[in-house]
Amino acid sequence: MRNIKLTIEYDGTNYHGWQIQSNAVSVQEVLEQAISKLTAEEISLTGCSRTDVGVHALGQVANFFTDSRIPPDRFSYALNRILPEDIVIKHSEEVCMDFHSRYWCKGKTYKYLIYNAAFPSALQRNRAYHVSHALDVEAMQQACAHIVGKHDFSAFRASGSDAKTSERTVYRLELCKRDELIEMQISGDGFLYNMVRIIAGTLIEVGTGKLRPDDIAVIIGEGDRRKAGRTAPAHGLYLVEVFY
Repeated sequence: MRNIKLTIEYDGTNYHGWQIQSNAVSVQEVLEQAISKLTAEEISLTGCSRTDVGVHALGQVANFFTDSRIPPDRFSYALNRILPEDIVIKHSEEVCMDFHSRYWCKGKTYKYLIYNAAFPSALQRNRAYHVSHALDVEAMQQACAHIVGKHDFSAFRASGSDAKTSERTVYRLELCKRDELIEMQISGDGFLYNMVRIIAGTLIEVGTGKLRPDDIAVIIGEGDRRKAGRTAPAHGLYLVEVFY
């Protein structure tokens, strides 16, 4: 028996999120079927992050156990031949039997893309959130400074979260604009349900002038979800990297 770790990239447009669903196709389901076909075993795949419907990944991590004699580094080549084009295995390797892609995770990096132009983009429609009115990027950057650090992020926590505590540490939060695309990138030791999308939605409200940069510190301190911005749409979100 071996433990195989996969690093996965996928376009989440056509999937009902990562986790297996009873009534819709998920990324996990497609991957398990592909690995089972390859190994002739019933495979259970453990993912690091349960991305939502429409969310993309550049570096999702998952692991599975197998008795297959396929060399660990060859799983990526073999799986990419049978997987659909919107799911790609970037790397495969053998890890210790104790490795667990979710429980061993020390932190993650996400990015959120905003397409800031008068008209939407045909090419970016499933990959970035279109905001038609001009955004004050400098004000949004100033607001980022209030989010970095260890805080109680109750104001940025969606209902339905089963996390025992709302305290998280954001190591880095940067925002830059290249032509029409605004990219927010955030790294932390963990994120609450929809936390990154709520942060993105709140920064957009700073960009429109509905909130001031200094309001972010007040919102965090009060812990009131109603004071933060709306939850930005899923299709602008990417899981970039998982740290162990």
